[in-house]
Amino acid sequence: MTKAEKVAFAIHTLEKLYPEIPIPLDHEDPYTLLIAVLLSAQSTDVRVNQITPFLFERANNPYDMVKLTVEEIREIIKPVGLSPSKSKAIHGLSKILIDRYAGKVPRELELLEELPGVGHKTASVVVSQAFGIPAFPVDTHIHRLMYRWGFSNGKNVVQTEKDAKRLFPKDLWNSLHLQIIWYGREYSPARGWNLEKDVITRTIGRKSVIREYWKRKKAG
Repeated sequence: MTKAEKVAFAIHTLEKLYPEIPIPLDHEDPYTLLIAVLLSAQSTDVRVNQITPFLFERANNPYDMVKLTVEEIREIIKPVGLSPSKSKAIHGLSKILIDRYAGKVPRELELLEELPGVGHKTASVVVSQAFGIPAFPVDTHIHRLMYRWGFSNGKNVVQTEKDAKRLFPKDLWNSLHLQIIWYGREYSPARGWNLEKDVITRTIGRKSVIREYWKRKKAG
């Protein structure tokens, strides 16, 4: 298979498996999505979805959020981890949204990246999922699968994002990044990986990755 055929196979398989794509983080609007994505750093979406109802019950907009103290926010979000820095970031960015943007979340990637606690990946998720602007946020699943499928060299997420944007059609970025995340979780995880269930890697995967898999399997 050529690289183009491999890309087409991956897209076709993902579309067949995930015609409807659930959004992993529960949210109501761009602001609650921004907060949920910020909270998900080094945590799981499941854990974040358990905590955000309690936080958003108290404050689901920047005006209510700044009425809470950093300590109050920290107490609510403690179970997701990194609560000292995340609570400061949530309070700080909420104040900036009020002062600079009339309480609205900006649509521009660069402006989002200026907010406390918001990196490139978080900003990309927000523009993609809240505003439908093409972006390709790379998380650990996408980084792993792009390498397994031979679409990127796995050196860093910056390179992986560049490769994904180069290989995949722009109009598919927003759906594809979510489809790859779901596929990674269900069929191609980092631990407990069963290649026989992973049709994409089995069909188009990097030969060295497949060799290594079978070597480990034999070694048992």
